[in-house]
Amino acid sequence: MATLKPTHDLHRRRFGRNVGLGLVLVAFVVLVFGLTVVKVTRGDPMQAFDHVVRPELVPLPQGGQQQGGSN
Repeated sequence: MATLKPTHDLHRRRFGRNVGLGLVLVAFVVLVFGLTVVKVTRGDPMQAFDHVVRPELVPLPQGGQQQGGSN
């Protein structure tokens, strides 16, 4: 019969580092998820680059009024 060897010190240290890294990764995922939830629930307009001119993103001229529109 084969006997079980006791865990080597290297394995215990490696396990400790793996647990630490896992906790850091979980914390990062929770942070990104939390920021996403806050962004979505605040209702900020999420505009992406979609090759369409949006008047609200065009800078105003020096006079401070938009060009065009009704007279």
